[in-house]
Amino acid sequence: MGVTLDLTRAAPEAEKGPVNLAGLTREQLKAQLAQSGACDPAKARMRAAQIWRWVHNFGITDFSAMSDIAKADRQSLEACFTLTRPEVVERQISKDGSRKWLIRFAPGIEAETVFIPGVGRAGALCVSSQVGCTLNCTFCHTGTQPLVRNLTAAEIVAQVQIARDDLGEWPSPQGERQLSNIVFMGMGEPLYNLDNVASAIDVISDNEGLAISRRRITVSTSGVVPEIPRTGELTQAMLAISLHATNDALRDELVPLNKRYPIEQLLEAIKAYPGLSNARRVTFEYVMLKGVNDSPAEAKALVRLLKGIPAKINLIPFNPWPGSAYACSDWSTIEKFAEVINRAGYASPIRTPRGRDILAACGQLKSESEKTRASVLRRQSADDAA
Repeated sequence: MGVTLDLTRAAPEAEKGPVNLAGLTREQLKAQLAQSGACDPAKARMRAAQIWRWVHNFGITDFSAMSDIAKADRQSLEACFTLTRPEVVERQISKDGSRKWLIRFAPGIEAETVFIPGVGRAGALCVSSQVGCTLNCTFCHTGTQPLVRNLTAAEIVAQVQIARDDLGEWPSPQGERQLSNIVFMGMGEPLYNLDNVASAIDVISDNEGLAISRRRITVSTSGVVPEIPRTGELTQAMLAISLHATNDALRDELVPLNKRYPIEQLLEAIKAYPGLSNARRVTFEYVMLKGVNDSPAEAKALVRLLKGIPAKINLIPFNPWPGSAYACSDWSTIEKFAEVINRAGYASPIRTPRGRDILAACGQLKSESEKTRASVLRRQSADDAA
C-alpha cells in the first residue's frame, strides 16, 4: 500500500482552461484526444504518437508547427488543448556554470530546478518533486520551507523541458548532450509523491522523446522505508539514500524521519531494492558536518554499517545558510574520512560544491527566492499602509 501524500491544494486539475498535453503519459495523452472530440477516436493512438514526437523529441509548444498533421486538425487541437510551459520567474547562472530556474506552476505554487554541468556523463538536472518539504532535516534549508503540495507528473516533466529549452537541446540529441542525467534531489521527498514521480520517469525515459535512460535517473529518499522496494518496481531508476549518520540517536536529530523508520529497517528495505547489484549500486549521501558526524570513528562505523551492500558513498561538504547551527567540516577532515572509506573498498567521491553563489547547492533550494519575495511583500505592505 502506497504512502503518497494527498497534497492537492491549488492543483492544476482544479483550474479552468484547456488541458496541457505537454507532460501527460502516452496513455493519458491518447485518452484526452479520444475524449475531446478534437480528433477521430479511432485515430487517437496515431495522433498521440505524432504529438508525442513533436513535444518530447522536438520541444514544440505550438500545434501550428506540427507539419505532419492536417491544418484543420491542428486548429481543433489548439481549440481544446495547450502545450505551454510553466512560467520561469527567475533564471540564474552561477560562476561555475550551474543554472537555476524558479518555476511558477500556478499562483503560489513555485519550485526550483538546478542544472549542474560536469556531473554524470555530461550534466545532471536536479528536479523537485514537491513544493516545499515535510521532513525538516536540521541541516537542510529547503526543509525549513512549508510544504504546499505534491507536483504533478506533468510539472516534473516540465522542469526537464524548461532546462532543454534553455540549453538549446532540441531535438533530443542522440549522441553528445549537456543534460545526460536526472536526479530527484530537489525540493521535497520523492517517495511521498511516488506515483507522480514514476509517471514522470516513464515520460522522461521514453526512447521516442526525451530519451534519458532509467540508468541515468536517480531517485533520492531520506528513508521512506515502505516505498523503497516499490520505487524500484515502478521506476527501475537508480537509488540514493540521504543517510548522514551511522546511529539512530544522531540520525533522529539530523533526519527526523528516522524516528519512524530507523536505520535497521532502512537497510533491510535497501537490500530488497529490485536489481541491486555491483552494476547497480545504491548511493549513500553523507553531508559533512564539523564536529558532528565527521570523525574517523564515524567513517569506520559507516563502513561496518554498509557491509554487504553494493554501494558508493558521496561525501557532501555542508552548504551553509543563514541561521544554520552547523558548519562545514574542514577539508582535511573530509579527506581523512574519505580515505577510511576508500581503504574499505568503497568509492567515496567528495562532491564539489556547485552553485553556492546563487544558492543552488544541495540543501539551499528555494530559500533565496522566498526571502526575496518576503522582502518585496513587506515593502508593498509598508507602502500600502503609508
